Amino acid sequence: MPLPACPSFPALAACIISALLVFRPAASAAEPVKTVLQKSGTDSTLMAIHFRDAKLGWAVGTGGTILRTVDGGKRWKAAGSGTKTQLASLYFADPSHGWAVGANGTILHSSNGGETWTPQDGGTQSALYGVFFLTPAQGWIVGAAGTILQTDDGGRHWQDQVSGTNATLYAVHFVDPEHGKAAGALGTILSTENGGRTWTVQDAQSSATFFDIFFTDPQNGWAVGNAGAMFQTLTGGAQWIDRTLPCGGSCSRLTDLLRVRFSDARSGWVVGERGTIFRTTDSGFTWVQQDHAATKASLFGLTFPDPGHGWASGERGTVLQITAQ
Repeated sequence: MPLPACPSFPALAACIISALLVFRPAASAAEPVKTVLQKSGTDSTLMAIHFRDAKLGWAVGTGGTILRTVDGGKRWKAAGSGTKTQLASLYFADPSHGWAVGANGTILHSSNGGETWTPQDGGTQSALYGVFFLTPAQGWIVGAAGTILQTDDGGRHWQDQVSGTNATLYAVHFVDPEHGKAAGALGTILSTENGGRTWTVQDAQSSATFFDIFFTDPQNGWAVGNAGAMFQTLTGGAQWIDRTLPCGGSCSRLTDLLRVRFSDARSGWVVGERGTIFRTTDSGFTWVQQDHAATKASLFGLTFPDPGHGWASGERGTVLQITAQ
């Protein structure tokens, strides 16, 4: 396999690390991983799942489905959402305050740990696909036609932020009040260094649809998407390295990768179509596909509140508990 080309001196450090990523043996993520299907009590596709710790979690999906657990998923209980609209994403800023978003501009808010939900007015009918909150007051939502909404008061008021794109945005993530990223269709990656007052386009040199983006700090991040797209940056997005994994001998087509999460700087996970799970324990220098027989359902949601405890959610009410050692 040829070494990556290094087009300019400023890219040298990233290029050297890219070469290491290509050639390092896939042995560092070999610690045991256990996967167990949990009984969600629904056949709805669960588009997103979020845990605050190893006990308290929520999931959302089609038909306005919202589920809640307080015992690590041993028992899931349905919560009334007041809508039949598909819910695509959710996030809890603390154990009490959470938001779920979905089709037709739907924004739902809970202030009691997800027991009850009330609608908020975002001033849009666009489909909303991603939500992220840093605090119970400060959060962002992204969606169709380049929609970015921001609030500083827990969603009582939502303001439009100018994204500069008409591409559908599927994910948004902030590492602090100033530094954030959004990702979506047509290779779109947007960056802000001022809390979203201005957003700039970053060039990943890809036309992939990015379904998710996640940063461990302002410099180091990952974006994943269709046809196995996996991109890494070590420079806050100034340069993106194509880390798309090759299609193996038994592979007929590259798998869509739908979610990426890191629980710390070293421990990361990616899930996707047909029950696909990848794991890294060395900051992404190597990714190891996890062999498991728990499910072949496509996995749309992923959460890791700590390096040892994770959950994925997906088709036909799938909730998959992932325990790592």
